[in-house]
Amino acid sequence: MSFCLAAAGLAVHVAASAFSLSWTHTIEHTLWQEEWRVENDRLVLVEARVKGSGAGMEPPPEARLEDGFYVWQPMIEQDALLLRRDPQAGDWRLCAAGRCDDLEKWLGVDADPVRLYAAGPDCAEAPPA
Repeated sequence: MSFCLAAAGLAVHVAASAFSLSWTHTIEHTLWQEEWRVENDRLVLVEARVKGSGAGMEPPPEARLEDGFYVWQPMIEQDALLLRRDPQAGDWRLCAAGRCDDLEKWLGVDADPVRLYAAGPDCAEAPPA
């Protein structure tokens, strides 16, 4: 399995069946991290971690505290992720296939929004927005 990033009329194929996304919460300035897997042409959120709590980012009751992060397993499935980018908030960080970079570096352009979806190597099978 693999996934694609699409923005500004271009698509980038990433040959990986798992990836992590991280970003800084715009109000609380707290780090949020998610671990995803590509399964059966869907994206599955297998773990979420947040370093603290606050406005719009309260960990659920089943979260446990590990190394300063609240950690839990949401097991949510999505067809695609729509990642909005705001220069004041900082970029999303994507780690996959042994590489960690901001979305702008993965794409080679500063574009908003960015769609991330499970697909074959040609990135032609994007789910509807």
